[in-house]
This record gives sequence, structure tokens and C-alpha cells, in this order.
Amino acid sequence: MATTDRLGQITDAVREAGQLSVAELAGLTGASEMTIRRDLELLSGQGFLERYRGGARSLLLRGEEPPFTLRAHEGREVKGRIAAEVAELIADGESVVIDSGTTCLEVARALAHRRLTVMPLSLHAANALTGGPQLKLLLPGGEPRPVELALTGPLTEASLAALRFDTAVIGCCGLNTANGLTAYDLADAAVKRAAIASARRVIAVAEAAKFTRTALAHVMEVAALDAVVTEETAPDEETRALAAAEVTVRKV
Repeated sequence: MATTDRLGQITDAVREAGQLSVAELAGLTGASEMTIRRDLELLSGQGFLERYRGGARSLLLRGEEPPFTLRAHEGREVKGRIAAEVAELIADGESVVIDSGTTCLEVARALAHRRLTVMPLSLHAANALTGGPQLKLLLPGGEPRPVELALTGPLTEASLAALRFDTAVIGCCGLNTANGLTAYDLADAAVKRAAIASARRVIAVAEAAKFTRTALAHVMEVAALDAVVTEETAPDEETRALAAAEVTVRKV
């Protein structure tokens, strides 16, 4: 297991349980206890958890979104494959709005040198798209969230309402047939809804773990999606339910 994936697994496990011992984390990840102790020191220094003798307790509430700095390095290879598949679904000449979040950032990178008109909804994605020789870049207004740099607020929503896109690429914090597509942040959810309303087609991107999560803010029902791009390990029950709702599912 890559170090960044192990750190993400440790953070998720400690947050879910409240606290876990070094031995429990070693058993969960397959790493040595010495490696786990080093990982806990690193995560403690970044403010994700608090060390105590023999283990660690979470500083993140169960309903809170993991920090962007951790998510940006977590599962990068999977997110890259999802992004490449999304790029295959988008034709040259399309107008595209790209949501905030780490998977959508990979989509922005995959589209940076395409002949497209693109509006990114985060400053991270805007930076990734800058300089594309054939790409027309549109920037919305709005207030960037700290670190995440997702654009939110009435200026962002007004920018989206003024335009009509061929495709919206939407990220999520949770995605399942019972609760729909959900987000941790209410302002972020409002921007997602505005992006969806402005687009002819909606593609959701989600790693397999997103199918087991439900966040605070409801964005849309899954049946309103046109396509979902995910990884091969996504739960079969959920992907079959999406297909039954006439949502195209692409696994990578």
C-alpha cells in the first residue's frame, strides 16, 4: 500500500472509531507498528489526529470532510484513471463546467490541452487549466473556501445561472441510491446544484469509497445523473441500481 493511501486509511479508520491503538491500525493496514507510529506522528503534526500512548484519537468529527491536503494525495492513481475516462466522454468543442474537489482537479488536468470551453469551480482547477493552447477558460466569481479554494456564494451561483454548458462534471462526498449525491458543505452543495441546472448532461465522478458514505447536504437523486465514472471496486449492488435507473456506469 502506498504511503498516501495508508495515511488516508488511518485517518478514516480513526475518525470512524473515535480512537484506535497502534496494534489495531497495524492489523488494519498490514504495516509494521513502527511504520504506524511514524504515520501517527505525521498525521498528528498536520492536525488530523491526537496521539496518546499506544494509539491515536481523531480530531475530525465523523460528519466533517477530510482536509484537502490529505485528499489531494490520497488515491491519486485511481483519480487519474477516472479523469482519463471522463475525458473520453467529452468531445472537442464542448463547453464544460468542472466541480471542485480532488477528483475533479484530476479531470481539469486531463482536459487542459483539449479544444474546449471550460469553467472550473475551484482555483486549484483554474490553475491546472491555465495555459492550454486550445482551451477557452471562463472564470466564475465567488468566495474561495480556505485551502480547498472551491468557489462558493451568490456570485458563483449567478455566474452559473448565466450560462448553459454541454457537460457538468460533478464531484461528491457521498453517492448511493438511498440518499443520492451528497456534500459536506451547504454552500458547496448549492454551487453543485447550480452547475447541474446549467448543464445538458451531468457526469458524476466517485471513487468506490464514496458509495458507502452519506454527507450532510443533499444535492440530487442519482436517477437524475446521466453517467457515473468510478473504479472497478465500486459496490456491485449500487452500480446495478444506477444502471437500472438508466444511468450509464463506467468502471475503470
